[in-house]
Amino acid sequence: MSLSRRINAPGLATFAVLLFLWEVSARLNPVMGAYLPPASRIVQSLFQLAFSRELFTHLIVTLGRFLAGYLLAAMIAVALGIVLGYFRRAYNLCEIVIELLRPMPSVAIIPVAILMLGIGNATIVAVTVYACAWPILINTIDGVRNIDRMLLDTGRTFGLGRWRILRAIALPAALPYIVTGLRVSLSIALILVTTGEMVVGSSGLGFFILDEERSLRTGNMYAGIALVSFLGYALNRLFVWLDATAMKWHRGMTAREAL
Repeated sequence: MSLSRRINAPGLATFAVLLFLWEVSARLNPVMGAYLPPASRIVQSLFQLAFSRELFTHLIVTLGRFLAGYLLAAMIAVALGIVLGYFRRAYNLCEIVIELLRPMPSVAIIPVAILMLGIGNATIVAVTVYACAWPILINTIDGVRNIDRMLLDTGRTFGLGRWRILRAIALPAALPYIVTGLRVSLSIALILVTTGEMVVGSSGLGFFILDEERSLRTGNMYAGIALVSFLGYALNRLFVWLDATAMKWHRGMTAREAL
């Protein structure tokens, strides 16, 4: 794939136009500029902070919490989703609990997490795990349930047991659904980590943003917000690249079936 095809030129143009309108509006309207500084000033603050050890430390802390919560959620939700999707009785036992807890806003359990785990990393990671697990769990369950029955019947015909079918047939066939759930949860993890850092953290990008706002350093505050945005974009692009690399076999198989 050529470089021109990899770069989204229309998207970059739209982004540049929005930045230009933001810059002009903030400079022409002093009242707006007081609350929303020009984009150039925020970029300047971001570059100044880039050479600060303080911001780098906050970034590393946030990434550590993000990875801990996201990976724990992925391991728990994928394993549980495969079991619940494959064994109908197990799903029937858990269905009401899942449907009661799933719609609950994840930030609503922050007080419960504080009560049980105290203030610190454990609470932030626990809330992140709770929030991330649901999209992965539901997509995994749906993925296992939507497997072509012919594949399962073929496995039984060859004498494969339930667990062998689950491992060798059900899991690979459900992977596209699982990957979708993992991608949805990626942004949820970053949102909950930064939210948790604002509420109970004493470090991390969420804490940095709130602390700069309280200190009336709006340029640094928006720079922190921009950094979180860039981090989310970079994580998503990394995930897309890993997905494209790891799932080539599935796309090739789908293309052959379509012929």
